[in-house]
Amino acid sequence: MDNTAQEQKAEKLILAFVGMPGAGKSEAADYLATKGIPFIRFGDLTDETIKEMSLSLTPENERIVREKLRKDLGMAAYAIKAKPKIDALMQDNQVIGLNGLRSWEEYLYLRKIYKGLVIVAVYADAHVRHDRLAAREDRPVSLEQSAIRDSAELEKLNMGGPIAIADYVIENNSERLQPLQEKLDRLLAHLQIHRDD
Repeated sequence: MDNTAQEQKAEKLILAFVGMPGAGKSEAADYLATKGIPFIRFGDLTDETIKEMSLSLTPENERIVREKLRKDLGMAAYAIKAKPKIDALMQDNQVIGLNGLRSWEEYLYLRKIYKGLVIVAVYADAHVRHDRLAAREDRPVSLEQSAIRDSAELEKLNMGGPIAIADYVIENNSERLQPLQEKLDRLLAHLQIHRDD
């Protein structure tokens, strides 16, 4: 075991999954949840804010709320909003997960507070990601919309930074979930995270 794994084992860990849309972050989070690792989904913070504002849950209201949160709190808005949830989960858990960390500013904010932050990038080729997004049953996205979204997330959300400095990268081009799950199992073993199913 290398020194990094030894150091990480000694403290509580936050596994933050990053990656472009359609890479497989949610599948990774869902699988680790079956291992008893609780997750915070940053997108849920949008939904909660929409409800607090008594708005209906629509794509337009989601966009409005995302922009409002970042205007009010800056580009680290979602990390700031998630902090109370992170702290609450960390009281009772050695390992928690984050799904949806996007901006460089979110990463910097969390890194200052949580020394056990581990960034895991889930990677898939662009054509694989775009095909997945077009085929999904819930809110399918056209190939053209996927390309536009990729550009917007990189240019407007500073999303490239957390992906570029990831502690671990998991390639996820397979059409099956099993290869992804096996890679996640190896990552947990490397970090000496042993969970009961």
